[in-house]
Amino acid sequence: MMKNKIIAAFVTGIFCCILIAGCATKEAAKIPVKVLILPKFQIGDMNDGSIDEAQHYYDGYVKGGRVYDIPNTSGEGRLYYKDGVALFVTGMGKVKSSVNTSALLTDDRFDFSDSYIISTGCAGCAAGYGVMGDVYVITSAVDYDLGHHIDPRDMHEGEETTWLHDSQYDSSAVVHLDEAFTDKVYDLVKDIKPETTDRTRQYLKDAFPGESWAKRDPAVLLGTTVTGDNYWKGWYDHKNAIKMVETYKCKDPFATSEMEDVAILQVLSRFGHLDRSIVLRDAVDVDVYMLGDTPEKLWGDLRNLDEEFSDDKEYSDIFETAMKNNYEVGKVIIDAILNGDL
Repeated sequence: MMKNKIIAAFVTGIFCCILIAGCATKEAAKIPVKVLILPKFQIGDMNDGSIDEAQHYYDGYVKGGRVYDIPNTSGEGRLYYKDGVALFVTGMGKVKSSVNTSALLTDDRFDFSDSYIISTGCAGCAAGYGVMGDVYVITSAVDYDLGHHIDPRDMHEGEETTWLHDSQYDSSAVVHLDEAFTDKVYDLVKDIKPETTDRTRQYLKDAFPGESWAKRDPAVLLGTTVTGDNYWKGWYDHKNAIKMVETYKCKDPFATSEMEDVAILQVLSRFGHLDRSIVLRDAVDVDVYMLGDTPEKLWGDLRNLDEEFSDDKEYSDIFETAMKNNYEVGKVIIDAILNGDL
C-alpha cells in the first residue's frame, strides 16, 4: 500500500511539473511587441505601394515579417509583425476602431505589457491654428458627439455655437494623455521640418487672403484632437470644437478633427497602456469650407467622385506629402523607443 502511494505521489508530481512547464512555455512563447502602430485605413493591398495611413510604416518596419489574422475583428483584421514592431489597421470610426483594438489587445498570442502604442493617421486641421502638411503630437482627445448638438435653425438669434455641454458624459468625453511622456515625445520631434507643395502653399494663400497663419510653413506642433463619427466642416462646428476643448480644460488648443482617437485612447486606458500612448495626426485639409466649396460640392449631388483625390480642392495635392511627414516624425519616435532612448 505504501509503495503504491509513493508511486502515485511520484506520478502526480511529474504530471504537475509537466503542467507547470507547459504553462511557462506557453507564457514564454508569447510574441513580445515593443511598438504597436495603429493606422486607421489601408487603400488596396499592403504591397501595392498605395500611399495611405499604413503604407510608409509597413514599408519601414514590418514588410517581410509575419502576418497574423486577429479573431473577432471586422475589416482587414491582420497584425503585421517584425523584430518587435507590429502594425494593425484599426478601421475607421469610433466603433470599429475601438472594437478592433480591444480584440487585438486580448489576443493571448501577443505580449503588449511593455508596448509603446502609436495611433496615427490623417486629419483636418483647425483654421487659424494649423496648415495642411502639419504633424501634431496630440495631448488630449475630445469626443465631438457627446453632449447636445443643436440645429442652428432652432437656435436663438445671435448664438455662435451649436453644442451644449452635458457633464454626465465627462468621464468618457475626454482623454488627457500623460503630460510628462508627451513632452518627452515632442522634444524628440519638435525641430523636424515637414514638407509641403507649391500648390498647397498657393491654395492656402488664396483661401485665406491676408491671414498670416495660412502663409507659414508646416511644423510639428502640440494640440488637442476632436473625434467625431460625423465628418464635419464649417465655422459653426469649428467654434463648437474650440468650446469643447476649453470646456474639458485641455492643455493645448484645438488642432485636428478626426474619427477614432478618443475611442482608441479609452480602450488603451482600460488596458493600462495610456502612460505609453502616442497620437500623431497629419493635416490633409482644413476644417472650414474654402474657395467656394459647399457641402453639396464636397459630399452631395454635385460631388465629382472621379476627381476626389486628384483635383478635389478639399485636399489640394497635400495628401501623399502629409502622410510622408507623419512617417518621418513617427520614425524618429519609433527608433528612439527601439534604441531605449524614450
